[in-house]
Amino acid sequence: MTEKNHQALEASFVTLAMSVASSALMSLGLVPDPQTNKSKVNIELARFNIDLLDMLEKKTKGNLVKEEQDFMTQVLADLKYKFVEVTSHDKTQKS
Repeated sequence: MTEKNHQALEASFVTLAMSVASSALMSLGLVPDPQTNKSKVNIELARFNIDLLDMLEKKTKGNLVKEEQDFMTQVLADLKYKFVEVTSHDKTQKS
């Protein structure tokens, strides 16, 4: 890995959270898998990733800078909303 690539992949709390959030979005079928360029819904994996972020937020409470906390709050709210949308739409389709 070159120094330029290493700098582009900075290890940070936000990068970690974005990685898990991206996995949740892929599992909700809202973002295609970059390897296959196809979307696939996996509700249980989406739920796991959202729960993982929820746990991470609780465990880091009081230890994040304002920008990190604001990011976590917004990402979790957005993912939970999208989860409800996808699962509600799925139930409507099955009825």
